[in-house]
This record gives sequence, C-alpha cells and structure tokens, in this order.
Amino acid sequence: MALSEGDTAPDFTMPTDGGGTIRLSDLKGKPVILYFYPKDDTPGCTKEACGFRDSLPDFSGAGATVIGVSKDTVAKHDKFKAKYDLTFPLASDEDGAVCEAYGTWVEKSMYGRKYMGIDRATFLIDGDGKLAKIWRKVKVPGHVEDVLAAVKSL
Repeated sequence: MALSEGDTAPDFTMPTDGGGTIRLSDLKGKPVILYFYPKDDTPGCTKEACGFRDSLPDFSGAGATVIGVSKDTVAKHDKFKAKYDLTFPLASDEDGAVCEAYGTWVEKSMYGRKYMGIDRATFLIDGDGKLAKIWRKVKVPGHVEDVLAAVKSL
C-alpha cells in the first residue's frame, strides 16, 4: 500500500551516526523532514545532503528536524558526516524496513539492468505525525528550497 499525503507517517526507530538512535514518535509536535537517498558520498546524494546542511538554520528556524535515511551503515554515515560537516542526523536502515514502510525500496533500471535500490524521496511530516507533503523521484536541484517552502507553509 502506497503512502499518501494525509496518512499517518509510519513510526520507526533507527540507529544514527555517532552511536545514537532516532525514533519518529519522540519528535511529535514539530515538523520532520525525512529524506531517503541511495548512498553516502555519491554525487547526487552529497549535493542533496549539503543542500540540507546549508539550509539547516532555515529549517531549524521553522522548528523542523531534518533526518537523512539510507541503507548505509552507521560507520559509513559517520565518515560521510565528517567529510562534509553534515549537522543533522543520518539514520541507518540497513535491513530496509523503514524504506519498505515508506515505499522507497523499488526496482530500478540502469543500462538495461534491473536492480533494487532506494528511490530518492522526501516526506514532510507535520507535528501531528501526518504526512503533509511527499516528494517522489526527487531531482536534487531546487529540492531543498521546495521542502523549505512547504515547511514554512505548515
């Protein structure tokens, strides 16, 4: 079943960089930007992460929390964060359960070869835990600005 705007966001608990843990239900009462990306330290994912990093003061000013999610290990997240001075949590969904719950684990195709991977997607979750806005098949240029405008309109 695909998630739609207005649905309750699936709760999760995931390990994060730095040995932490993040639980969606602990963040109730404020907006959460949950963005799924394919892999640490690849060109598009790095550009997207740096975009969220650079706009973090604006997201924080709107009371929002930004969380990046991929299937990379916590150790890879630690390296990625250190390399690009990322200042928001990166959650590790190694078993793919959260990707499955949000419908971001999909069949992809490159050069005629089919494989499973993370579909770049962002979910804006409002303070009540509802999906306020969903972006699927995200194109990185301009995306962070679109998300920020949606957060400010909540």
